[in-house]
Amino acid sequence: MEGESGSGIGSGSGEVKKQKQKLKLYSFWWSTCSFRVRIALNFKGLKYEYKSVNLLKGEQLNPEFIKLNPSGNVPVLVDGDTVVADSLAILMYLEDKYPHHYPLLPQDIHKRAINYQAANIVSSSIQPLQKVATLKCIDEKISSDPDVKLAWAQHYIKKGFVALERLLKDYAGRFATGDEVYLADLFLAPQIHAAVKRFNVDMTQFPLLSRLNEAYNEIPAFQDAMPEKQPDTPLASAS
Repeated sequence: MEGESGSGIGSGSGEVKKQKQKLKLYSFWWSTCSFRVRIALNFKGLKYEYKSVNLLKGEQLNPEFIKLNPSGNVPVLVDGDTVVADSLAILMYLEDKYPHHYPLLPQDIHKRAINYQAANIVSSSIQPLQKVATLKCIDEKISSDPDVKLAWAQHYIKKGFVALERLLKDYAGRFATGDEVYLADLFLAPQIHAAVKRFNVDMTQFPLLSRLNEAYNEIPAFQDAMPEKQPDTPLASAS
């Protein structure tokens, strides 16, 4: 498990106070869960050291990593003596510790609820069913045909996207719940990126999500968090 150096890119929300200690983020380039946290770190202007955990090589099961996260998943954030695993837990930790470094939640309690709901659709109803471990299990237990795995992933992505389109239709502005980036966007952007780049989902069926994706692609904090820009991506030499 090799460490890579990296840093968050601020979102233009102003200078942040100097960090006492550099954060460490254990991440994998195409992990949508890690992608969420990278976006948040970028928006909050927090510098961090990128620690690569290659999921395809099984590095998440190494004893040294299991000590950090018994579940054997990325991402993991290390902040001094504090170790936080799971993307949502990390995002809430960052929000609690750095509340003035670009807020990830709106003040309006109703909009907060919509953000929580959208984030939950992605994290509970879509992402677990397309993750590396799930697709590997399908390969081993059901079928080694790659078309079967692709059809499985596409089915649950599309089902979740239908729900998200319905949920957000009355709340979306430039972004998911208005004209500011909030928690829902941090979950949506990586999932849409994976749907397009990894799972060949036809996004013409989802006009609202497609429009949001165009907006995300214009923002440096999203761009710099993209999988193809991470130090452990095999696409780095081609970019």
